[in-house]
Amino acid sequence: MKKTTSTTMGYTSDHAATPHSLKLPAIETWPNQYKRDYTIVIEHPEFTSVCPKTGLPDFGTLTIEYIPGKTCLELKSLKYYFLQYRNTGIFMENIANRVLDDVIKACKPKSCTVTGDFTPRGGLSSIVVATYNAKK
Repeated sequence: MKKTTSTTMGYTSDHAATPHSLKLPAIETWPNQYKRDYTIVIEHPEFTSVCPKTGLPDFGTLTIEYIPGKTCLELKSLKYYFLQYRNTGIFMENIANRVLDDVIKACKPKSCTVTGDFTPRGGLSSIVVATYNAKK
């Protein structure tokens, strides 16, 4: 049996575990037509999710910047993937890392950075940056 830990604010390890149990649609890809390195930047300025404890909405801009390997991300499937977060209770830090994990799984990029620039909550704004570089 897993031990649940808690903070003085009442957030538990169960709240933080959301990204590992979250079922999301696969992100589709299409074949990269170029052998040279180039950068693709995808910006989603209307990203929404909810706080895992309070259920209050969180808003932000999610940016994926990557150098493709053999495949590129297909944008329509990525939009449907993002929509699944809309009513999901998940920490902002976990969003950037889960999206990065799923992009790596989908297209195996040479490098990728996912940046979540979230609107202020309680007077504090958060920018979360998760980065991956494939081994040479």
